[in-house]
Amino acid sequence: MEPLLFLAHRLPFPPNKGDKIRSYHLLKHLARTHALHVGTFVDDAADLPHVPTLAAQCAQLHTEVIAPRSRKLWSLRALATGEALSVAYYRSAAMQRWVDDTIARHRITRAVVFCSTMAQYLDRHPQVRRVVDLVDVDSAKWSEYAPRHRWPMSWLYRREARTLLDFETRAVAAADAAYLVTPAEVALFDALAPAQKGRVSAVPNGVDTAFFDPSHAGVSPYGAEVRPVVFTGAMDYWPNVDAACWFAHEVMPRIRAVEPAARFYVVGMNPAPAVRELEKLGWVTVTGRVDDVRPWVAHAACAVAPLRVARGIQNKVLEAMALAR
Repeated sequence: MEPLLFLAHRLPFPPNKGDKIRSYHLLKHLARTHALHVGTFVDDAADLPHVPTLAAQCAQLHTEVIAPRSRKLWSLRALATGEALSVAYYRSAAMQRWVDDTIARHRITRAVVFCSTMAQYLDRHPQVRRVVDLVDVDSAKWSEYAPRHRWPMSWLYRREARTLLDFETRAVAAADAAYLVTPAEVALFDALAPAQKGRVSAVPNGVDTAFFDPSHAGVSPYGAEVRPVVFTGAMDYWPNVDAACWFAHEVMPRIRAVEPAARFYVVGMNPAPAVRELEKLGWVTVTGRVDDVRPWVAHAACAVAPLRVARGIQNKVLEAMALAR
């Protein structure tokens, strides 16, 4: 099979969060027809046991473990260079050497880049034809963060929006094809980067309806006396943290005034301190990481996605719909 370079900013397995769901199914599809040489980062120690499973689907898998806290500090050097912090965050001399060696050794002429920040590794290889999956307009996310935070973070987020948009624009200009997750994201990018208008197409997310089937819901994790309202997601991701806290404080009291048995379940890995604090309300349960999200969604009275800052498609909505919630 033809060799293909696949670069992803996060290990595409297991498919247990939004970007990993998309990247894994893209990788799985491409592995049917290509010998995949995959370069990626591991930013969660819980993913390390899954590396052999992913490696079995690849001709070659190169992983680098990164520590998010130290990487955030490391990326601040971008303030002196004028580039986006996100690009500096994912810069690695070792990854660049692996990319250079892999392209030369296997005579690779085509690549798929998942997330714009990984496009930097092909800057030395203009001859390699590439597809860039931006997923979302990440720069717009930082623009939305800015007015919701105080200085200096508001200034930092506005700077990141500006510098990352410049990088995204250059990544699209160098690509043979580029994609975003919805027509709305495409329209937004066209408006923000008019010089690249018409170069990006929409490829929406789907949901594995065989996996997220109500018949596979398993045993209910809830007590019979409660009416569960569930919110799922990576709970160290700021939009999810904001959503959980807003819903718990502003919406759940109104629901409980009508339905006292209602209880709010926040289901997802790495809950931030602000999310853990919600349990003090007395009717919020924060689970942390769970082995299987399906029972939590399928046995809930309803699933909610109260995001006030969001990009693209929320997979949690598709999964809840597939589970008939």
